[in-house]
Amino acid sequence: MLLDAIKNITLSSAEMTVSYARNNTATLQNKKKPSLAKELAEKASITSSVNATRCDVIKNSIDDAGFEKNVTVTCDNDYAYVTSSTYPEHELMNGITGTNEQIPVPAEGYAAPIKLIPNKAKALTTIDAAVGVAVNGVPIYDYSAQGELDVSEYDAKHDTLALGQLDNCGGHSGRGDDYHYHVSPTCMIDTMKNQASDAIIGWAYDGYPLYGNKNPDGSDIKQGELDVCNGQVDETFGYRYQTSVTAPYIIQCLVGEVDTSKLPRVAPLNGDTQKIRADLKPPRGGVDNLTHTILEDGSRSMTYSYQGEDYFTTYSPSVKGDHCYDFKQKTISNGGEIQTGTFCREAQSSDHQPVVTN
Repeated sequence: MLLDAIKNITLSSAEMTVSYARNNTATLQNKKKPSLAKELAEKASITSSVNATRCDVIKNSIDDAGFEKNVTVTCDNDYAYVTSSTYPEHELMNGITGTNEQIPVPAEGYAAPIKLIPNKAKALTTIDAAVGVAVNGVPIYDYSAQGELDVSEYDAKHDTLALGQLDNCGGHSGRGDDYHYHVSPTCMIDTMKNQASDAIIGWAYDGYPLYGNKNPDGSDIKQGELDVCNGQVDETFGYRYQTSVTAPYIIQCLVGEVDTSKLPRVAPLNGDTQKIRADLKPPRGGVDNLTHTILEDGSRSMTYSYQGEDYFTTYSPSVKGDHCYDFKQKTISNGGEIQTGTFCREAQSSDHQPVVTN
């Protein structure tokens, strides 16, 4: 009756088909609070019913690169959520000299929100956390590991590359034992199925893509062509970020609007009642022969030497719970004492507030 009454004044119409599934209420009551990734996936369940053009572009950039087995993309009307464990398949941590004695631990369910409709902001945004995510699901940071940057001036004292804190692949493990990139993710690029200058290698949180050291058409980027955020105008997306061999190396700040409540951080490991991993810091002069290995049983080991003595951190999946790991370590920061503990990764949160700069 309603449709008949308004048919003469209806300008246009559209249909949307949505599928629903009813979960068992009793089962839900006994479950723990769902992770952020699960909540986002549930909210994004109508992907097939929305205008998915930009969503498809983001998903295709991951599929074309060959990372679809480890990275999923779900979309709602506003965001594409790039979800992964943040743990890459390429080698990692090898070649570091300025180690902070952290070791990468998977962060299952990390969901990076990429805006589907980006808009230039009135002010630039710098973040003491990830500014985006690579197509293999690994978070991307700016070149610094020491707080928000002054984008108007290069800071050599906090340059993770110059300080020897990065591995051969452009990344390292941060204070939360989480792996991320600070410069061009060279090892990831080497494994991409669509290696080319026009391949998107990541997405910033403001919705603009990240390309490599060359323009998408293969031409060289001239000196001074990139702005302070390490990007430039793009005919397809309106704007794009680039990597570079010189500082700032990768995305330094965000030019687009960002919703601060959506920006995620990798949740730290919990259960460290003895504080054995609470105050790890780079030793003076750096370490030698740092090597990271992954065994078939899922255990990881990082070994290195300092002033003629050997040190290590190892962990393996624990029987005490999901996403829990049994650690054993001998660190420089803790005086070379053998220490053990079981630590777990909590659900991801997104309560970080970035700093907006003019």
